Amino acid sequence: MSAFLAAIQALHPVSPALAAALAAAVRTEDLPARHRLLQPGQVARRVYFLETGLVRGYALHEGRELSSWFMRGGDFVISVVSFLTQQPATEYLELLEPSRVHSLDHERLHALYRAFPEFNATGRLLTEKYYVQSEQRAYALRAYPARERLAELLRTFPDVFQRVAVQHIAAHLGMAPETLSRLRSRG
Repeated sequence: MSAFLAAIQALHPVSPALAAALAAAVRTEDLPARHRLLQPGQVARRVYFLETGLVRGYALHEGRELSSWFMRGGDFVISVVSFLTQQPATEYLELLEPSRVHSLDHERLHALYRAFPEFNATGRLLTEKYYVQSEQRAYALRAYPARERLAELLRTFPDVFQRVAVQHIAAHLGMAPETLSRLRSRG
């Protein structure tokens, strides 16, 4: 729980009353690799803070997995569209490693926003941070050639090949695993 509170505090000051309310509302779980936090058809009812571990967001399209992102310890994890609209998800959120997660359900999150106006700043700052990351990923997929997409991933996630299966990395980069292997062998 202290890692979760530290992450919140790093974004915006947390009053003792808000810290106590968060401690009472947050659920902490140790979950195994391959555990799905969400799958298509379910409504995303929780926002997660990943203390340790690794999660992948992906969807299926015409039988192919399309990895949209990876999040590591210290990141917040959410199925944005499903959580914000409270509509069924179209994506999977799957743990790739054993993970410790802290989560808040949709109702409690909004109750905390109402009870603690300062907490709204935290929500806004998190939304801004992850929206910028999403836009950067989308732009890279549209604008950068394969070699540059790989270089950027390695810059931001240097140990990705030690933690993520090659086929998931290739799907994230929008290329076939064979293309990724060729790029890696060329250095």
